[in-house]
Amino acid sequence: LMYCDFMGRAGDEIFNQMAKWQAMSAGVLKMPLVLRVSVGSKYGAQHSQDWTALVAHIPGLQVMFPATPYDAKGMLSLALRGSDPVIFFESQRLYSETETVVAGGVPVDYYEVPLGEPAIRREGSDVTIITIGATLYVALAAAQELEQYGISAEVIDARFINPLNYETIIGSVRKTGRVILSSEACERGSFLHTMASNISQLAFDALDGPVTVVGARNWITPPVELEEAFFPQKEWIIDSIHERLLPIAGYVPRTRQATSEIQRRNKRGI
Repeated sequence: LMYCDFMGRAGDEIFNQMAKWQAMSAGVLKMPLVLRVSVGSKYGAQHSQDWTALVAHIPGLQVMFPATPYDAKGMLSLALRGSDPVIFFESQRLYSETETVVAGGVPVDYYEVPLGEPAIRREGSDVTIITIGATLYVALAAAQELEQYGISAEVIDARFINPLNYETIIGSVRKTGRVILSSEACERGSFLHTMASNISQLAFDALDGPVTVVGARNWITPPVELEEAFFPQKEWIIDSIHERLLPIAGYVPRTRQATSEIQRRNKRGI
């Protein structure tokens, strides 16, 4: 198990050796190696980063990111069974989380989660919310609040970064016509933008608005007391839907999420 901050200390070993040995040997040399990496909010500036985008950019690595105890066991079983090198991200925020999403809890017996398949955590018809990691719980809370305004949100937990099957995601987007993506990674350069680009290309004709990304602030992670101002909250998701995708009747935004705010933050580098 490695804190994300120490991945840089093993840059050659992870990104050049671990990722490439199996392919360079034409499959003769197997790499059944799983590197568990804890990421995300909890421990301040030097221990709360998210390296998913960097790892996703490196060919040769499978990348997994469970958000529920059920998936943590089933995806780790999958990762350990294969011969490909795997980066297995774990949210520090979720280590104490009990199973509240998957009915029936965590089975005692052995099981695996299907490789590359996202999971629909809540069905809806008006907007699709896609998450990576701990933001799943923020999205579920946002979906519950949106019900008060007559808006039905479908929530999808991506679970995988590479490989990632877009069929479930595109099917949802074609149903709702609107999509918003969120994770605890800093928004600038986030893997969410790769997903947004793919969705725009695969389902452009079905979209009723721009694919919207809600990530953490583009700055150094603050102390835990200030994390609510840095990492996505349910209000950020709801306000982004209201400002950019679907105006909500009778709703008053609680945060600044309009497109003008995107320009302001980029101008200031935050």
